[in-house]
Amino acid sequence: MKKEVYKVPSGTRIGHIHLKVSHLERALEFYRDLLGFEITERIGDTAVFLSAGGYHHHIGLNTWHSENAARASRSGVGLYHTAILYPTRKDLAVVLKRLLEEGVSLSGMADHGVSEAIYLDDPDGNGVELYYDRPKEQWPRKEDGSIQMYTRRLDVEDLLAELE
Repeated sequence: MKKEVYKVPSGTRIGHIHLKVSHLERALEFYRDLLGFEITERIGDTAVFLSAGGYHHHIGLNTWHSENAARASRSGVGLYHTAILYPTRKDLAVVLKRLLEEGVSLSGMADHGVSEAIYLDDPDGNGVELYYDRPKEQWPRKEDGSIQMYTRRLDVEDLLAELE
């Protein structure tokens, strides 16, 4: 008898990330002060939970096993990047402008067909993707109807024109 293939329910979402960081205050300067997430709970000087829009938490930060640890290794196993989805293209333009004005080092920017993305590292070397999904009707498709993602140069000027 053939075993039935399990598929996760279509309404399933990834709810939050919880990162081990080496310095809590330095991580807060990035996630709270630069990216704009709000603190929803703090556990002494070892953990903080942050949110967008009052959700219990989208990001957890702790130093429970990582205080003063070295930066994440690019070649080691672990998290490649955290992806933060912005609700509108204009919202992505706003954060890009903020990053550029603050002189933040970006590791890349790309148009993936289905989305537009900005890449950077947090203070502990964890990759962060800030992105906007195009409407599904605009996603590039192959002849068989499957998604055809790609990586092309992000049109930064066109993205920033959202602010005009």
